Amino acid sequence: MKIDVLLGLQWGDEGKGKITDVLTPDYDVIARFQGGPNAGHTLEFNGEKHVLHTIPSGIFHPHKKNVIGNGVIIDLFSLAREIKNLRKYGVKPEENLFISKRAHMILPTHRLLDGVEEVAKGNYKIGSTLKGIGPTYTDKTGRLGLRIGDLAAADFQQRYDRLKAHHLRIIQSIYPEIALPRIENYTLEDYEKLWFDSIRYLDDIPKIDSEIYINQALKEGKKILAEGAQGTMLDVDFGTYPFVTSSNTITGGVCSGLGIAPQRIGKVYGIFKTYCTRVGSGPFPTELFDETGDRIREEGKEFGSTTGRPRRCGWIDLPALRYSVMLNGVTHLVMMKSDVLDTFESIKACTHYRVNKQDYDFPGYETLYQSIEPIYQEFKGWQVPLTNCKHTSDFPEAFNSYINTLGKELGLPVAIVSVGPQREQTVMTKYP
Repeated sequence: MKIDVLLGLQWGDEGKGKITDVLTPDYDVIARFQGGPNAGHTLEFNGEKHVLHTIPSGIFHPHKKNVIGNGVIIDLFSLAREIKNLRKYGVKPEENLFISKRAHMILPTHRLLDGVEEVAKGNYKIGSTLKGIGPTYTDKTGRLGLRIGDLAAADFQQRYDRLKAHHLRIIQSIYPEIALPRIENYTLEDYEKLWFDSIRYLDDIPKIDSEIYINQALKEGKKILAEGAQGTMLDVDFGTYPFVTSSNTITGGVCSGLGIAPQRIGKVYGIFKTYCTRVGSGPFPTELFDETGDRIREEGKEFGSTTGRPRRCGWIDLPALRYSVMLNGVTHLVMMKSDVLDTFESIKACTHYRVNKQDYDFPGYETLYQSIEPIYQEFKGWQVPLTNCKHTSDFPEAFNSYINTLGKELGLPVAIVSVGPQREQTVMTKYP
């Protein structure tokens, strides 16, 4: 058996949570392989809206197993809060959720560091979610971090105190002029107490050697879906650095984030919106600063599910998508939020970049940091509601023309189209 992958092709917020939930009945195990509580995967069904930050989006299917892999970083308080909310809806995470012992933990002082470092950057802020992501990955690569398996160590408190003291020394020596920020309106001491209380609350969630579990499941013929967080253009190596996240968000990250061999990768579902959004700073060639951008934001409810911040909005960027399809080896394209553009008379797609009178089909190393003129192709809007479409035969001609053109530009057809936020508002166009 091979492990299938589902990930974002843009700057995150593409709708990965919904599609993971839709595909979960076809799988036995759903596994997160990177990122942390900076993710916000939204699911809507039975009239309720749910936002998951660390837990895989298959959690609402009681007979499916969900794994938080070793590549994920975990804030114990945030995870405990997420589980408490799930239990209100009758979900029993103690029965179908597993946490890798090798997953690194976000300490309260990681969040302090994140806040202090972002303030220190002044006008050069990257737009951090202030969840402690960057500092935790820094400690991971610096071989200082604490992992879930360390919670069982007899000297865990001493290890915790040493790392906490290290963080406070950094803050006091490098950023002495910056006052310690609050963490979600808590003082460090109050947040620390909640963090330690969460250790006890999470006692009944199994901690496992996830790499052994995943590979054994494949050996037994189980079907596994790896769920990514953020998006390809936020990858620490291939995204719009330094305005990126701190992990590898691409298909290659599945191997290190779950402990599987490259030849085990199967289908790759690449998810994108009919337009583009971005949260925080960084290049965004097709960003709109006019009424059209505002209209997309309002129609699409484009406000961060983790931060609540309004998202920057613009037309779809095909050079960036081509790049993402190439990097990830995408086999199935998934288009989200098609219904958001239902009322637009005309719709644009950027087909290539023009820089210094030269055209580019892909974003190169320097391209995104220069003055870019996005070259657009204009489409006639379909101007009918898509939300009740059940089959491709229900699609208006103008919409079919749009998705067929996108498929040709990207080198493979659009396999799945989302026409609304609910599970059932999903149309399979080319699905084996």
